[in-house]
Amino acid sequence: MSELLTAVALAIALEGIIYALLPGTMRRLIGQVLQMPDAILRMAGLTAAVAAVTAIAVIRYFSV
Repeated sequence: MSELLTAVALAIALEGIIYALLPGTMRRLIGQVLQMPDAILRMAGLTAAVAAVTAIAVIRYFSV
């Protein structure tokens, strides 16, 4: 459970850093995302989730 909470906190910290460093870019990106069709957003979300789970599996497999 500790690892999960640490991972969530890290994700929030990284997102905060991006918003702090690039607020205009993030505002434009959000505007573009709002205009995307649902099917594209679903596919992007699914792709990101599969990539993350795969990365976790590979890291855990090769770590000691």
